[in-house]
Amino acid sequence: MFERLGRFVVRRAWWVIAGWVLAAVAIVVTTPSLSDITSADQGSFLPRSYESVQAIELAKKAFPQQATATATIVIKRADGQPLTPADEARVGQLAQALKAKNISHTSGYLTGPQAVAPDKSVQVVNVGLDAVTPDDPALLDAVRDLRAAIGPELAGSGLTAGVAGDVASFVDNEDTFNKAFAVVGIATIILIIGLILIIFRSPIAALLPVLVIGVVMAVTSGLVAAAGKAFDLNVSQDLQTVLLIVLFGIGTDYILFLLFRYRERLRAGDDKRTAMMVSVERVGEVITSAAGAVIVAFLVLLLASLGFFGSLGPALAIAVAVMLVTSLTLIPAVVSLLGRYVFWPSKAWQRAPKATMARRLGTAIGRRPALVAAASGALLVALAAGSLAYKADYDFSSGFPQDTESAKAATDLQRGFAAGALAPTEVYLTTDNGSPLTEQQVTDFAAAAAGAPGVGRAQPPERSNDPSVARVNLLLDENPVSNEAITLVRDDLRDALHAAAPPGTRAVVGGPTAIFADINSANNRDLSVILPVAAGLIALILALLLRSLVAPIYLVIAVLLNFAATLGATVYLFQGLQDKPGITFQLPIILYLFVVAIGTDYNILMIARLREEAREGNEPHQAAAIGVEHAGPTVAAAGLILAGTFGVLMLAPISFLQQMGFAVAIGIVLSAFVMSMFFVPALTALIGHKAWWPGHGDERPVRGRHARPEPASVTKA
Repeated sequence: MFERLGRFVVRRAWWVIAGWVLAAVAIVVTTPSLSDITSADQGSFLPRSYESVQAIELAKKAFPQQATATATIVIKRADGQPLTPADEARVGQLAQALKAKNISHTSGYLTGPQAVAPDKSVQVVNVGLDAVTPDDPALLDAVRDLRAAIGPELAGSGLTAGVAGDVASFVDNEDTFNKAFAVVGIATIILIIGLILIIFRSPIAALLPVLVIGVVMAVTSGLVAAAGKAFDLNVSQDLQTVLLIVLFGIGTDYILFLLFRYRERLRAGDDKRTAMMVSVERVGEVITSAAGAVIVAFLVLLLASLGFFGSLGPALAIAVAVMLVTSLTLIPAVVSLLGRYVFWPSKAWQRAPKATMARRLGTAIGRRPALVAAASGALLVALAAGSLAYKADYDFSSGFPQDTESAKAATDLQRGFAAGALAPTEVYLTTDNGSPLTEQQVTDFAAAAAGAPGVGRAQPPERSNDPSVARVNLLLDENPVSNEAITLVRDDLRDALHAAAPPGTRAVVGGPTAIFADINSANNRDLSVILPVAAGLIALILALLLRSLVAPIYLVIAVLLNFAATLGATVYLFQGLQDKPGITFQLPIILYLFVVAIGTDYNILMIARLREEAREGNEPHQAAAIGVEHAGPTVAAAGLILAGTFGVLMLAPISFLQQMGFAVAIGIVLSAFVMSMFFVPALTALIGHKAWWPGHGDERPVRGRHARPEPASVTKA
């Protein structure tokens, strides 16, 4: 099949390129924009079966006037002394003056005696922020306008103020985010061009992936948007960034797979057309299997209960499918026309390197496979042990710079009030049959809620326009997004509040802490489902590729061990050495996307080359040596580019970006340089012919019409 495909693409190269150009133009012109299917509505982030989602729906009906978000103005004396009655009166005047300015998208301006800290250190003014969606840019402008108005109103009063809250924090850190992602984008291009330039010493080879992936990105965006319209998919606004990273990751991998094999065939004496035909024949099955494994891994995300991942999976699967078609058609067509000029002006492609590092590594692995397998396996196990101490961290604010206005105001607020002042736990009391709540029921429940576990303070109950619903906001003693608070809500507080509901009523617990508690449960559930299913399906693809049942088993075990080792290494660094309270809760899924899914590519490339060398008649140890010699540089180059791209994130002054950058970078390094380069070849050499049981994957097949035996100088280590 791949022999025929290679022959067709090479002989009809101009037709293939023209077809691609016409198809790309048609897709870009006729499909909708990706922004048409993106959404910031997190209502579907969790299934409706979760209590926090039920609380959100109840709030929308019972308190329709509730603001989309909140900005909290925190006022204190400039000299650090307690607020005086005159100061409190001045804060009340501030609230009225700000309200009179009619700042767009703001409402409420609530303050009073209940807004004064018990120790008189601060007083707050709660401002509602109103917009269609929580990330409406108008909210950012509202906070900026609010800050601009506060200064003149407090001039000469001896009081200072800062605006805290999620929107204010985003305003303060917007430039940091933008700079971080700009650096990543630039670093990606520089790394890809720079490293390929070093490897092939050719500007043409270096620019080829960037130009091709740019076209593929445009085509993919159109196809994903069209699929989103057809199947009513709403995806996060992060999709564009994730698509770009995935396409550069796998696209560079697949292009390198082809270029390395093409150069090898040219060195073996093939003309430019035959070299590409043989390259597609030999590498086409590897690329297809690798892409199939990644597509399956992404589609398994459809099993996720978290809505974002369920819609992300199909979008990424489409991206990989487009890159697969590109790698088997457009890239071979372009390179077959360029021929040796793809490596211009370098002449290094004409001669096989002697005594290379890859050859020395291959020889060492072939001679001492037991030692190599034990050492590399022990390293992965030792790192994996760290994953047992993993704690999820939901506190994004602690990872931002702490010298901003919002961070300082939040610190002042938490010093004066209970720790949960910025993110109250919302408890809704409602009757079972829709009858009105009595005042006694509301009062009794509010008193019981105030004494519930972990509650530092209960705010006065609020009655809804719907007489069957009332709300009590609870300020927790713990940081509301800490693991302690999330565990408290999930394990103790909810049960206590449910039990405190008077007969004939029920309590529904919501708010940020409850949402994170449910996300924690959903995340654990998703990982327990996604990882085993993906492992099983990837094993099936490997079994079909290798016609074996033994090799897929230890390959999948290696991938899962690498996942655990990556998570463990991140825990050692951030929870251990840096004493962080935990690792960002999104990290396990991120590692699944970029380490398990994409990292599988390197395993497939290496095991396919080991099988190929076994088919050439080499015994297992020799096949491992030659396989590492020839596939090792490809794996190393691809892994280094992808790891370097993510590693740049460690320069960002934001904790969770640093964690993500380190984790994915170290995961790719372990995938490429430990698992694929050492562990898998050594283990395959040890197992020997039994690795291909029950098939005959290591037996010499009938050769394709264009295939040639490797010269002795190339095939001998």
